[in-house]
Parts: sequence; C-alpha cells; structure tokens
Amino acid sequence: MLVDVRVNDLDKALAACAKGDRMALRSIYDREAGRLIALAERIVQRRELAEEVVQEAFIRIWTHAHQYSPDRGSAHGWIYAIVRNRALNLLRDGKREYTVEDVEALRESEQVDEIMATWQKLDRNSRLYECLAALDETKRRGILMAYVGGYSHGEIAGRLRIPLGTAKSWIRRALSALRGCMA
Repeated sequence: MLVDVRVNDLDKALAACAKGDRMALRSIYDREAGRLIALAERIVQRRELAEEVVQEAFIRIWTHAHQYSPDRGSAHGWIYAIVRNRALNLLRDGKREYTVEDVEALRESEQVDEIMATWQKLDRNSRLYECLAALDETKRRGILMAYVGGYSHGEIAGRLRIPLGTAKSWIRRALSALRGCMA
C-alpha cells in the first residue's frame, strides 16, 4: 500500500504547528501558499485580496492547528477549507472600505477634475474657450483628457466607458471642429 508522503507530511506539519513549531508552519506555507492564493483569487477575483485571505488563513492555521484531527479529514482538506471559508467570508462581509480600485478611481477622478479645471481657467473671452464650449460635454472631456491629461485613446475610452472606436472618432471629429472654429 502506497502512502502519499505529501499528505502525511501535512499531517505531521500540522501536529508540529500545534506544538508551536514555526518551521512546520513555514514548510506548509512554502509548499501550499501558491495554490492557496490561486484558490482564494478564484473566489475573491483580486490578487491583493487573495493574498490577504491566505495571510489570515495562515494565522488561523497557526492558532487552531491543535483542533485538526486526522480522523475527521485530511490535513490538505482542512487547510484548503480554512482558505475557502476566509475568502467567502471576505466576500460576504464586504468590509473593504477602500480597495485598490477605489483609491485608483478617486485619483482618476481628481485628475479628471484637474483637467476640467484647466478648461475653466481659460480666459472666457479667448477663442479656444469659445471653441471648446461649442463642443458637447463628452467630446470636450475627451479632447481635454487627450491633450491636457495626456491620456491615450484607450484610456479615454475606458474612463468615459465608451468603445475605443467611438473615442477615436469623437476625438478626431472634435479636433476637426476645433480647427474649423479656431481658423
């Protein structure tokens, strides 16, 4: 009868963790962390949250290793269940006040506000101000994002939530209108 040495090693490592052996926890981490992060990422859909889930799971593994019993299931299953439950709890709780995307969106909106403020700072009697004012809001925003903010067409499309081709054609038409107006 063949015994899976890896599974047996996890049993031994958890028993050693229960006795306070930090190297045993380290060996579990070294062996399983990559797969555990992948599991958590499939659930929470974001790498940084998956890493946080796994970190919390390893704290739980360390503090609750004494509760693991080989009679009730495999060490592998016990460890993976902790990660899965932590990931699901994170989704269920939704306690992340500021995620990376939230912070980036806030920065982005501040940048767009600065870009639009640039237009507002133009001399109201200038020809450029009049020509920009003649454009509809979205096209004006696209032009300012491209030429004041330095955004690419793809970035503009993403920020305005429009297809890339639409962004390109709006900017091309708006530039043509600006040229005609300024001439």
